[in-house]
Amino acid sequence: PPSELLLSDRGPSIAPSHAASHTMGADTKELAAALITGLGLGAAAAYLVAKMLASPAFENDVRGEGYMLRRPSLLSQKNLLGEPAEPSLRKSSDNDGTSAELPPSDDSSHLSEHHLGAWLDDPASHPCWPQKHSAKKVLNPMARARPGMNFLNTDEKVLGSILLNDSKASIRSNALRGNCIRANATEYIFWEPAKVKAVMVTCGGLCPGLNSIIKGVTNCLWHDYNVRKIYGATGGYNGLSAPDKYQMLELNPEVVREIHMKGGSILKAGRGGFDAPKICKSLQQLGINLLFVIGGDGTQFAGHLLYEEARRQRLPISIVGVPKSIDNDVLFVDRTFGFDSAVESAAEVIRNGWVEASSCEKGVGIVKLMGRDAGFVAAHAALASNLVDLCLVPEVKVTMEDVCEHVDDVLKRKKYMVIVVAEGAGQDLVATGEKDATGHTVYGDIGVYLRDTLNKHLKPQGGRTFYIDPSYIIRSVPVTPNDHIYCSRLANNAVHTAMRGYTGVCVGAIHNVICILKSKLIASGKKQIKVKSTTWQSCVQNCHMPHSLSGGAQLAR
Repeated sequence: PPSELLLSDRGPSIAPSHAASHTMGADTKELAAALITGLGLGAAAAYLVAKMLASPAFENDVRGEGYMLRRPSLLSQKNLLGEPAEPSLRKSSDNDGTSAELPPSDDSSHLSEHHLGAWLDDPASHPCWPQKHSAKKVLNPMARARPGMNFLNTDEKVLGSILLNDSKASIRSNALRGNCIRANATEYIFWEPAKVKAVMVTCGGLCPGLNSIIKGVTNCLWHDYNVRKIYGATGGYNGLSAPDKYQMLELNPEVVREIHMKGGSILKAGRGGFDAPKICKSLQQLGINLLFVIGGDGTQFAGHLLYEEARRQRLPISIVGVPKSIDNDVLFVDRTFGFDSAVESAAEVIRNGWVEASSCEKGVGIVKLMGRDAGFVAAHAALASNLVDLCLVPEVKVTMEDVCEHVDDVLKRKKYMVIVVAEGAGQDLVATGEKDATGHTVYGDIGVYLRDTLNKHLKPQGGRTFYIDPSYIIRSVPVTPNDHIYCSRLANNAVHTAMRGYTGVCVGAIHNVICILKSKLIASGKKQIKVKSTTWQSCVQNCHMPHSLSGGAQLAR
């Protein structure tokens, strides 16, 4: 339908015909909306289309040190990354835990608009948020089942920054300067468990840990809150916008008992199909009041739009996201689930490349890993394997002359070499100039380019390359034990957050404490490696990379 939002791992976008409408004037947009209404899509669909024509999906990317904003308008000007806050805004909180200097829209812990008990109120009418005592006193079932259990204070927060005299203050985000509300269980909750009907959906591509999240959410609802109506929509947002065409799985502890032992998603993750009015209608007809959205920044952007539509319709639904990214490129959170599993799998592949390269005179192993816009998997796998001589990531531009020079130096020193390259690295060398159906740039194959270029360079010397592209193998592996534990924490806290009545939010680790974040913050862009970060500088040192290939020019800024 015209109002469909196309989703992918690269984030949401509008179909090309919609994108062209972005250049239209306001009168043309209103006319387009009126025409759509005339086609019988209804006022709700027309509303969404008009909203999407002016939505952040049309914005140009804004890049900076350690981030790429896809939807800059979701962040206020003072919250933009890389712009240090004014001294008066650096104050983290008053004695009562509030951030008096910040307007509610800029305060990361002012969630009155994201709590079903206050979401229709003027945020200014709640100068102190969160409130120390819940207005709706539904006793948490765990308080009866587990006497003496510790519950959070409703106004318990985590500091946005824990550093003093920060050497990198100028490139830090200001978006969390209002601190973050903790996301664990409280003694009193918003929802009556007996009246809860929950559904979860996995969107985008596969990622290790999806089944662990599904299992964790199901078990927490079932065992801790005695919720018995739990469902999984299949096929991503398609299963919510057209539930009659996609199977809705009934979930319980028996169904999810062993699913964490295998990769993938029992809900069959999918792309596309997002239509906020249709989904709200489906949720209302099905009697759903808790929705768990598992996916990347594009999925969470759609979750934010869905929250706005539900709020417009005054439809009380707790919409809580669990950010997913195998690339670890979700803004503001410490890490995403599946990342550790991906790094472990990638490190094994690197060892295979090392075996091939070291078993041949002047052999060069090349391993291409996932990382379209961020090189976290490549950098961490290089550090984990401790076998890599060159790591190429999207955040650092290089020339083939410098690459060939480094290859010659390494081969002269140790007779073989291992190169790790993220799929989005070196795109200026392999640019296609093409766009895909969702309007995103089609990336060239940097791995094949490196292989062919280096083979040509090495052939006169008697050398050769061994190219390995594990592709989807890495994202389809079962979750590792440590990653599974992290998934369980995220899943449990997503349930606690929803039962407390929050909506239009995500859960994620800040300083290793699971917190509640506005979905629009997660949806605003992607995290990238900071060239000045300890992680990247450790990778450069570990690989013995020269200044010319380490982002030295960027470091000097």
